[in-house]
Amino acid sequence: MGSFSIWHWLIVLVIVMLVFGTKKLRNMGSDLGGAVKGFKDGMKEASADKPAEPQQVAGQTIDVESRREQTKT
Repeated sequence: MGSFSIWHWLIVLVIVMLVFGTKKLRNMGSDLGGAVKGFKDGMKEASADKPAEPQQVAGQTIDVESRREQTKT
C-alpha cells in the first residue's frame, strides 16, 4: 500500500481523461511546451544581451535641482 502500482496510475489516467477530455489535454500539453520553449529562448537572449555597465567618471559631478510646482485646488 506504500507505493502506487501500474494499475493505480492507469485508473488515475482514465479519470483525468474522462474529466478533461483528450483534446483539452493535448492543447494543454502543446501550450506548456510552447511556454517552456519561450522561456528558454528568453533566457538565451537575456544572457547574450547583457546591459553595459555604467562608466565611472572620476572628478565630475552632475548637480540637479528639482522643483515641485504647486497647483491650486
